[in-house]
Amino acid sequence: MAIPTWIKTSTIALALVTASSMTAISARAADIVDTAVAAGNFTTLVTALKAADLVTTLKGAGPFTVFAPTDEAFKKLPAGELDDLLKPANKEKLKKILTFHVVAKKVMSADLKGKMLEEKTVEGGMLKIDAKEMGVKVGTAMVTMPDIAADNGVIHAIDTVQMPK
Repeated sequence: MAIPTWIKTSTIALALVTASSMTAISARAADIVDTAVAAGNFTTLVTALKAADLVTTLKGAGPFTVFAPTDEAFKKLPAGELDDLLKPANKEKLKKILTFHVVAKKVMSADLKGKMLEEKTVEGGMLKIDAKEMGVKVGTAMVTMPDIAADNGVIHAIDTVQMPK
């Protein structure tokens, strides 16, 4: 007995929907660090997170918002500064800089639109955020890619490394 075409079509459609749903779930099941690695433009940040022993923290439950300097942002640092920061002797200084880019809650760009505010960072300092004009400014940086979702928070790519006071 032949299987009717509508059953074959329905079965294929169901298989495709199931496969794409599983892919969507897998894509969302990445933490902040894995999401940064997958994005491809945060390799320097990931290297710095490892040097500062912050990987485990950002793989934690969160939620976190990371205003993440891109590789291009790190290139703007004065010559030799990044290499110096990555030395074991400067681990605490590096940790302070990196945690100044992290807020211990999930803040999406829609939450910022039209606002000017200060958010307390994990480092303890206050990070000024200005979304009243065009785009979002974080300290002296501009958000170049907002709302990169992770299962334990969100990443907003920024174009300049921020330094705590």
